[in-house]
Amino acid sequence: MDEIMEAERFSTELDKILSGRPVAADLDPELAKDLAFAAKLSALDYSKESRSKHPAKAKILAKAEEGRLRAMLRRVGVRPLVLAAASLALILAPFLMSWIASDRGERTFLALFAPRPTMSADASTQGFGSGNNYFGSGSSPYESGNNNIAAGGAIGGAGDGGLNLARTAPAFRGAGARAPGGLDDAFSRTGSALSGLNTSASEQIPMSAQPLPADREGYAFVQENPFQKVADHPLSTFSIDVDAASYSNARRFLNGGSMPPEDAVRIEEFINYFKYSYPEPQGEHPFSITTEVAACPWNGTHKLVRVGLKAKSIAKENLPPNNLVFLIDSSGSMAGADRLGLVQAGLRLLVEQLRKEDRISIVTYAGSAGLVLPSTSGARKADILAALDRLSAGGSTAGGAGIQLAYKVAAENFIKKGNNRVILATDGDFNVGVTSDGELTRLIEEKRENGVFLTVLGVGTGNYQDAKMEQLADKGNGNYAYLDDIMEAQKVLVKEMGGTLLTLAKDVKLQVEFNPARVSSYKLIGYENRVLAAQDFNDDKKDAGELGAGHTVTALYEVVPVGAKDDALPTVDPLKYQAPAAPAPGASDSKELLTVKFRYKKPNETKSLLLSRPLADEDRAWEQASPDFKFAASAAGFGMMLRHSKTKGSLTYDEVRAMAQEGLGKDEDGYRSEMVRLIAKAKLLDSKER
Repeated sequence: MDEIMEAERFSTELDKILSGRPVAADLDPELAKDLAFAAKLSALDYSKESRSKHPAKAKILAKAEEGRLRAMLRRVGVRPLVLAAASLALILAPFLMSWIASDRGERTFLALFAPRPTMSADASTQGFGSGNNYFGSGSSPYESGNNNIAAGGAIGGAGDGGLNLARTAPAFRGAGARAPGGLDDAFSRTGSALSGLNTSASEQIPMSAQPLPADREGYAFVQENPFQKVADHPLSTFSIDVDAASYSNARRFLNGGSMPPEDAVRIEEFINYFKYSYPEPQGEHPFSITTEVAACPWNGTHKLVRVGLKAKSIAKENLPPNNLVFLIDSSGSMAGADRLGLVQAGLRLLVEQLRKEDRISIVTYAGSAGLVLPSTSGARKADILAALDRLSAGGSTAGGAGIQLAYKVAAENFIKKGNNRVILATDGDFNVGVTSDGELTRLIEEKRENGVFLTVLGVGTGNYQDAKMEQLADKGNGNYAYLDDIMEAQKVLVKEMGGTLLTLAKDVKLQVEFNPARVSSYKLIGYENRVLAAQDFNDDKKDAGELGAGHTVTALYEVVPVGAKDDALPTVDPLKYQAPAAPAPGASDSKELLTVKFRYKKPNETKSLLLSRPLADEDRAWEQASPDFKFAASAAGFGMMLRHSKTKGSLTYDEVRAMAQEGLGKDEDGYRSEMVRLIAKAKLLDSKER
């Protein structure tokens, strides 16, 4: 009985480690040592070489299997006699594993199970696994994927060959698992406890709060915008960006107990996650323009400039009819309540908002793409919800085929003067068919010319492909959000439904011209992957961002006034063959700090319209800045701290938090207060700032 209790304790504590919870403080030293080794095993490939180098592995794995089976037996209420019989079988488990490890045993074992392909989690796999050997892709007899014996089980590590099945499991969460015999969760928590983490075998996993591994997550490199001399670069040109995925994704990391990767932090998306009290537009143009200047809070000799846009708000009942195609990734990597389950829950919220004139289609893709629900009136909510509820995860990810079918369905049901949109929900881990970023981008660019816009909803952890999804939304005339929980789904799909679904202005570009008599140099904060060449501003063929109903967009510039000490830029030798450009006549007498110009197109037009707005210079203390300006600056400062920006000046987490508190305003939804709490968490987690 003591051995049974020890096995149960081992399984419980191991589950805590791999789900990011602290372990008990009174652990026996030997048990703690075994737990640490078991956690480390999740990074090892279960190959012959690995088994020979780690003879203690069978003992540890047998202990985990014992604890797991105990949990199952307790769940179904098996009598003591059956429990004793199971214990006897488990005592023999190490000998069985040793036999399987032998060449003869392995051949016999594979021969027994190879003819059963229906038990695979993936249409491309056979039997228990994938790759060069059946244990080479992180599977075991007791697994916790989405279909009987499925992907990502107790024996970790992705083999050198075949598909990495670790990503197709519920990734330490155990959600949506179906163990043999209909015991949905019996094996789910511990069954995936040692699944492949794709980390180096030399990396230790400490027994403290750990988020899910991000080593397979894909983020594009962000080269922070430098300061530019006005004499050399008088124009700053960029596309707007209404995406907010970066902020909610960073929140996922911080709430999980770790710092987000620096390249996961896009400062403009931190700023634009929040709404600001800009006035509603008046007149012919679909957005209003707000500008403001004050002293820079992190560098007293500099100034901070805010440029804000506010698109016209439209009540739900006044929105044009919607032709929406839900394009849902139902591959094995989407298994789990935080992936496909969250997508289903979020889209249910959206379906409840539909009207009879709206139409919904559902396309799914795994190993292949298929039409689950043909175009259906929003009045038939029960049919739409039933189709959503029938979805389950399994198979590889043919994202390209799904995109092609979704756009085909959208075109077949196109509504003139309506909102025609594909809503793609995925973790972005495409691995079948059209998979390269270039191919997918060209596919999306081709389809957007038909008047169908794109919304991308990202979910998942561990294998999340942020760079790919941001690029798809950017090239597909769309927007991009990351859903880390159901509250974020409600924000994106219900509270901001108009902005998410209806585009009022497309290809929106900004170009700022600085007065060289007043500005020595400047820096655009964020928008690194939205920067355009000066000549792109007047080029109507150049793609730019979209502005949805009710959306607000904010851009911040840090400017160095003429005469102020400028340490931001190194000096350049004087030119030999030309003289520096002189300010235009009258520039020195002008009170204007800058002029900002805007170009945009109406959703169904190809020729852009031009607006212009100057900003007068003034010496205004930061304390006099508006609450919205203070909060936008705090969001930017938060992003700079997380990125460990070299231009953050004197900023600290405490100063960023104080700035955010000063700018809270009404905060009816609590989003701003939440950021204040996240700043406090980041301060505790950020070892580089201690």
